[in-house]
Amino acid sequence: MLVLAHILGYAFKKLKLPRVIGEISGGLLLGPTVLGSFSPELYTWLFNAFEFEGKLIAMISWFGLVLLMFVAGFEIQASLDRDDKKTIVALLFGSTLPFFAGWIAPVFYDFSPYLGEKQNMLALTIVIGIAVAVTSIPVIAKIFVDLNIMNTRFAKIVLATATIHDVLLWVALAIATGLASAEHVSTSTIASHITVSFAFIGVAVTLMPKAMSFLHGLRYNLLLKSSSSGYVLSVCFLFSGVASILGVNVVFGAFLAGVVLGIMPNATFAEEKAHIKEIAMAFFVPLYFAVVGLRLDLIHHFDMQFFLFFLLFTSAFGMVGTLIAARMIKKDWLSSVNFAVAMITRGGPGIVLATIAFDFGIINETFFVTLVLIAILTSLLAGVWFRFLLSNNYELLKT
Repeated sequence: MLVLAHILGYAFKKLKLPRVIGEISGGLLLGPTVLGSFSPELYTWLFNAFEFEGKLIAMISWFGLVLLMFVAGFEIQASLDRDDKKTIVALLFGSTLPFFAGWIAPVFYDFSPYLGEKQNMLALTIVIGIAVAVTSIPVIAKIFVDLNIMNTRFAKIVLATATIHDVLLWVALAIATGLASAEHVSTSTIASHITVSFAFIGVAVTLMPKAMSFLHGLRYNLLLKSSSSGYVLSVCFLFSGVASILGVNVVFGAFLAGVVLGIMPNATFAEEKAHIKEIAMAFFVPLYFAVVGLRLDLIHHFDMQFFLFFLLFTSAFGMVGTLIAARMIKKDWLSSVNFAVAMITRGGPGIVLATIAFDFGIINETFFVTLVLIAILTSLLAGVWFRFLLSNNYELLKT
């Protein structure tokens, strides 16, 4: 899986396509869709060789997911920009409106066939809302880097909006997974999860940077003296552990740990963060995306009609919300469309959403396949769209 993830990831990068899609393709080739169809004996020998092999692969995948969100947390701080506040606020409002379209969607469309084993309709409704609104910071940032437009005003506005926007959506996902794990769902349960989630993020962002700075300067911090990278990783897993105890998603805990480290002065743990990112991106994260591909069964769990419906639904409402917001602040039509295309790029976060929702029993395998394929397709379309504009000398954002 690791070899194929890297080879195909590199191949997709050379083709100027998102590397993550190549990594997923590596797992797809080894999974039930390809290898399992052409050589089921070899597939069984590889992935069902002993009783707990599936759990071992899942454990490695979860390490990759936790480290991916940890790295994303401390890296997105560099994307925040204080300029163009009016545009950022408007786009934030517009790109959040689709969440409410997803929230009311189950009233008009029967999503019950796509419920996971938990059979929790409220959690599913939240996931649908997130699926309509989520944006991929890593993928859209990579597209901007590849096209050499990362330092443009357009890129800075998009990344700043997506950063704030996705933090809110991860809070919503933490609430959804908490509801899915609860034995009984009531108004008090919902209120409790919302309160705990926002209290967790509030304490983490306001108090933990100061606590980290204090511990960093402590003379008898033996863990820091022994291994500074080990110390940073301990912070990640400490946050994940606390999140688990509070009934909040462990992945959200890792994300908050990264945010806390990002808030600290840039020079603090800069070398350690670079080391952790290098190891994560070389081993754990490619394996995580390969496992996503491995779990895609396009032969038995791909529903073309539902896929097309949900692709059109998420894309249409995602674009309309952003278009309305951009036009309200007097942006021209092309600039508004460019913002809309950027904000519907699902990418890695769309895949993470699918993985977590499936693992927590919120959605079934058919919905999981649909969400992953939408994340891949929207990422490809965004890259093609912006490359087309630049090659024809169109402006991304008129001043």
